[in-house]
Amino acid sequence: MTINDVGTAAGVSTSTVSRVLNGTARVDPELVRRVQEAVAELGYRPNAAAQGLARGEAGAIGVLVPDLSNPYFPDVLKSVSAVARSHGRRVMVMESDEDPASEHELAEELMRCCDGVLLCSPRMDRSALVDLAGRGHPAVLVNRIVPGLSLPSVSADFYGGMTLVCGHLAQLGHRRVAYLSGPEASWANTERIRAFDAAAAFGVEVSVIPCGHTARQGYQAAGSARDRDVTAVVAYNDLVALGAVAALEESGLRIPDDMSVIGCDDISLDDLPHSRRLTTVSLARHELGRQAAQKLETLMAGGADAEPQYIPMRLRVRHTSAPPVPLPR
Repeated sequence: MTINDVGTAAGVSTSTVSRVLNGTARVDPELVRRVQEAVAELGYRPNAAAQGLARGEAGAIGVLVPDLSNPYFPDVLKSVSAVARSHGRRVMVMESDEDPASEHELAEELMRCCDGVLLCSPRMDRSALVDLAGRGHPAVLVNRIVPGLSLPSVSADFYGGMTLVCGHLAQLGHRRVAYLSGPEASWANTERIRAFDAAAAFGVEVSVIPCGHTARQGYQAAGSARDRDVTAVVAYNDLVALGAVAALEESGLRIPDDMSVIGCDDISLDDLPHSRRLTTVSLARHELGRQAAQKLETLMAGGADAEPQYIPMRLRVRHTSAPPVPLPR
């Protein structure tokens, strides 16, 4: 079924059908009625991409993420996709593979072919973000807050989440803790580390150990944590935490009897049973994606910018954190 068939059935030109379907111009109400009746009778489905082009739109939003292998991002993308579909848009996803140097170019490419862009956990420096903001193209930052930047933003409260972790460990009686740090360019990682100032008020001393964002990197860094004479390990994310648990248990330590391990993000992996017993801080990732996509839709519709939004995180106490073993006298 084509637009020509609709025009024939309604007794109007194809250009009139196009104007009615796209809403690009005023059309006589009687002609609108005839076109709508013909569309209903024939079961015609307009081509969303073609309609977008007629309105000067691409009919798509772009999403840039640092690592698609991280289960964190597919949950966010599912909600973004649902919001986009409800507005008749498609979603185009690009991955930077944790390479800050490539992000600016990838973001520019998305801006050329999409009506709006979500920059998820961008690693690029402030000057690159300032340049993108100056393009005037609708864009929203996700999990990155940059004061003074003219880009709307929505993020998990990583500082608050890590403060909850430090408070939990302090209540259990831990005083020496190791943190397996995430990617150096990660703003979320910086926010986690910033929370350790609050940990000092709880009487907790935190040693920061360079690590990364994967389970393998957590596995490799666990030995350094063990050598620091700590009673608990806090990881950049759950993947790192699960790698650390595997290495620590292989070394003969019992989790949590000999060492507590706490993750971040609350990622459940069906093929890794340990993920369901991990103490972690949780974020409603679907809500993060929904709010980010809605904010972008508002921006694309000409809405005004708003204050940065923070989504609170919750502590999920499970089976990998416990009071430290008392030191022998």
